[in-house]
Amino acid sequence: MSPATSRLTTLLKRRETSVALAVIVVIVIATLFNSNFTFGSDGFRNLLLTPSILVLLAIAQAVVVITRNIDLSVSAILGLSAYATGRMFTDWPGAPTILVILLGVLLGTALGIINGLLVSVAKVPALVITLGTLYIYRGIDIAWAGSTRINASDLPRDFTSIGTGSLFGIPWLTVIALVAFAVLAYYLGYSRSGRDLYAIGSNPDAAKLYGLPVARRVFSTFVISGTLSGVAGVMYAARYATVSATAGSGMELDSVAAAVIGGVAIFGGSGTVLGAALGAVLLSTIDRALPTVGIQDFWQQAVVGALIIGAIVLDRVLYVRNQKALARERQTPSGDREGARS
Repeated sequence: MSPATSRLTTLLKRRETSVALAVIVVIVIATLFNSNFTFGSDGFRNLLLTPSILVLLAIAQAVVVITRNIDLSVSAILGLSAYATGRMFTDWPGAPTILVILLGVLLGTALGIINGLLVSVAKVPALVITLGTLYIYRGIDIAWAGSTRINASDLPRDFTSIGTGSLFGIPWLTVIALVAFAVLAYYLGYSRSGRDLYAIGSNPDAAKLYGLPVARRVFSTFVISGTLSGVAGVMYAARYATVSATAGSGMELDSVAAAVIGGVAIFGGSGTVLGAALGAVLLSTIDRALPTVGIQDFWQQAVVGALIIGAIVLDRVLYVRNQKALARERQTPSGDREGARS
């Protein structure tokens, strides 16, 4: 087999490729039913804009899940950061937009630090901690907002223009999501601390014995997750220009689903932010496409559920297959292996 053919075969076997192909298939089918889905005045723009916020939450979730943890509080951090951003504009008229954006993101970082300390220092399972902080952060948001909400008239035009404007035809929110994705992909793929996350997720005990700073690395993933959720909250306020106490509700499960569908193993140790981002694009595209072909809400949720189950089953099948292959390799005498290579 030539090197080019070998690389092509490897590419086709990757989960990211299958998810990308699924996105294309969904877009083609929806366009056949309704050409405005892609070729309408806002069709292509919406294809880029709609997944942006979920992409941020999905790649944030991916970093945490790679270490064999989970962050269920991402949606509550998004909601609280979004409402805080809106309130800063209403309570501090004339405040610099960049300062308010920075404070909104830093709020997400602070909430992520709380999660990280409770998980890495207090040694409480992430599922329990982040489920608890999900309700705490959401409760604070509800108590703060009450029945009020932030309206477009409360926000400055230069802030809302971030949610509606574009750069060379690409929405600003999409650009922000792409920048965050690129930074995180580089971190996981090329930095030592990023590669450590995979070792920790594969076998936390072995990582400790090897001398890796497990607690510090796990803490950093929750800080990253909180920061990106804060960015998503600010983006949410800029895009919708209407923020209530329920902003982002339910997106924690969407972020987990996107990461898992994109190939991030729920048991940790494998996956990429590219896969998580593509999973978010697939879910958002399905959410827009199914009503176009006349499928009811219940079946939309059923399709997403089937995708999640299928992704987890596939991960398990691949894991068992790899374990069997490793077992056969260990049983093969070294001389036979050398002969097979030659």
